[in-house]
Amino acid sequence: MPADLLEKKRTGRREAVRAFKREAILQAARKIFARDGLDGATLRAIAAEAGIAVGTVYLHYPAKESLYAELLAGSLADLQKHLRDAVTRAMPDDQLMAGALAFYDFYRQRPDDLYLGLYLGQGLRPAGLTPELDRLLNGRLIQCYTVLSDAMRRQVPSEAPPLDADMLRAETVSLAAATGGALMLEVTGRLKVLGDTGKAVVRRHVELLVQRLRAAS
Repeated sequence: MPADLLEKKRTGRREAVRAFKREAILQAARKIFARDGLDGATLRAIAAEAGIAVGTVYLHYPAKESLYAELLAGSLADLQKHLRDAVTRAMPDDQLMAGALAFYDFYRQRPDDLYLGLYLGQGLRPAGLTPELDRLLNGRLIQCYTVLSDAMRRQVPSEAPPLDADMLRAETVSLAAATGGALMLEVTGRLKVLGDTGKAVVRRHVELLVQRLRAAS
């Protein structure tokens, strides 16, 4: 085999091994973060879960916060795709409801992702993250909310004036808060005690929201 092809093959194997180890570390980190939280997690515990030396973890990730950031960035990318797919499949009048319920269902079915996402807004100050990671993750989150705000715009007739930007922003924030609150109340069992469900709460919020949007137009 020619030397250049042999070296290319070796490089491919090294990259495959590196990718395999990174994925093993990420999956181990997800388990440790779910069990211990970000504050309680350590790279040593993550290494033990992955079955590799802690020094190998440091070669890929210098700190647990960089691991957290990569996991959350991937989760938010999955969320954005999930929202876009749900909105695209729905008729224009149903897109806001479809998007809001897709947001709710995504986190209801993936509670570990919910806990990862909640840390992003811990005290409105994600401790341990660099400003660059903070901006990256919040930017990804805003992209997800933009899918919902775009669906809000389509709730008004095309011939009507566009929705006021301040109202659109306020209603997007309210929808995010209502959905997040419904998730937290449901996963902690509070809504069951009250005889309600998170999905029903989200549906009612969106129904009233659509009424407000159409009245404003």
